[in-house]
Amino acid sequence: MINLDKLVRKNIKNLKPYSSAREEYQGNASAFLDANENPFNAPYNRYPDPLQHKLKAKIGKIKHVHEENIFLGNGSDEPIDLLIRAFCEPSIDNIVAIDPTYGMYQVAADINNVEYRKVLLTDNFELKASDLLKTVDNSSKLIFLCSPNNPTGNCFEESEIIKVLSGFQGIVILDEAYLDFSGKKGFISRLNEYPNLVILQTFSKAWGLASIRLGIALASRQIITILNKIKYPYNVNYLTQELALKALDKEGIKDEWIQYILTNKKLLIQKLENVRIVKKVYPSDANFFLIKVEEPNNVYEYLIENKIIVRNRSSVSLCGGCLRITVGTQEENDLLIKALKKF
Repeated sequence: MINLDKLVRKNIKNLKPYSSAREEYQGNASAFLDANENPFNAPYNRYPDPLQHKLKAKIGKIKHVHEENIFLGNGSDEPIDLLIRAFCEPSIDNIVAIDPTYGMYQVAADINNVEYRKVLLTDNFELKASDLLKTVDNSSKLIFLCSPNNPTGNCFEESEIIKVLSGFQGIVILDEAYLDFSGKKGFISRLNEYPNLVILQTFSKAWGLASIRLGIALASRQIITILNKIKYPYNVNYLTQELALKALDKEGIKDEWIQYILTNKKLLIQKLENVRIVKKVYPSDANFFLIKVEEPNNVYEYLIENKIIVRNRSSVSLCGGCLRITVGTQEENDLLIKALKKF
């Protein structure tokens, strides 16, 4: 069992959080005269629910978790930053993470002046828990894992993730942003088993709502309480909450989008395997994958000239010669194939 009281920074533990008007009073009233709001232009004149109760209740039903285990943020980047601020003492503590992976983990660590230790994946982009745990010391507070991983696209073995969770006395953040495309269950059902587990999910990918910036952190009540204590008072705006509530009523459409993307992913890979300049298409559990090509920088610039935008990952660890391709519509995918065949 981890001791959260020892992990959390002393100043955060002693912090008296800001109390907003909408936290002190919730519900209906004949006159709201407490928050210095303009009385006109309803509903946009009122501050939004600072703890997003209605939205969390709906998310909880879909994901089978209690509202007290949910934190909602301005994208997943907000909980990433808050976790570092809550548990890592600048210039003293450190974070351990896999390499390659999502770049914001390191950016957030650097902004907070926290050492960021990279542990290389295997040549097949697999996680070795023993390598991660060897890098941990008494000042290691957080471990970041992303599964399916970005930019490699693959899910890690469940047994290796469990070894990390069981062997680390700090917080393990498991980013499942792309889980919906993998066909796997993920770790939500195991939250009660691992009090040091934080799961990140998002509305940006499968739900097609990247522009509303809504990220989800799922964790023990104690960890969620800490995040709520240090977040900005109204971190998720009214428009985002309303759009997300409407989207959650259309889960079937989200599932149709996932199936469409997975079907077109399979077709796109088949076509890419027959393109002369493509040396390898890497297996993926996400809505994107890596391809290794000849002259990656030239291919990338050529595609830009043809108004086709992919990500050049050739300078990333273990990804030499690779471009990252997101699965688009059938029409977009066909444009990519046509262009690559002409290179």
